[in-house]
Amino acid sequence: MESFVKDKNITSGMDEVTILSTGVKLKGSLTSDGNVRVDGYVEGNISANANITVGDRGEIKGNISADNVIVGGKVMGIVAAKEKLVLEANASLQGDISTKILVIASGAKFDGNSKMVPAQGGSYTASEKDTQHQHDKKN
Repeated sequence: MESFVKDKNITSGMDEVTILSTGVKLKGSLTSDGNVRVDGYVEGNISANANITVGDRGEIKGNISADNVIVGGKVMGIVAAKEKLVLEANASLQGDISTKILVIASGAKFDGNSKMVPAQGGSYTASEKDTQHQHDKKN
């Protein structure tokens, strides 16, 4: 019985996922051109040119940088998501964040500062001055 893959049409790059399973502990930096999923413990920075997912049991003490970030577990550090950051219901994030799109589910915990980064070439729909003007009108 052969135990190797014969199919040569397997894709690489962003379709690949690096998984740090429950029980795995990593000290140091991790860089990937593909997707990363953390269900274990990482003490160090993680950077990916794709997506990073922190599972319900995952814990990261370090900075995260990726196109999209989904947090279901615990993160203590700075999170920079180029496109979208999602904090799921059981998520706990202590640290500053920057992203274009932020989704925080009911029950998620976030303690830090957030910076909403506009799309390239785009701008915010309401400026700080407009927001203050609307606030003044109500009072």
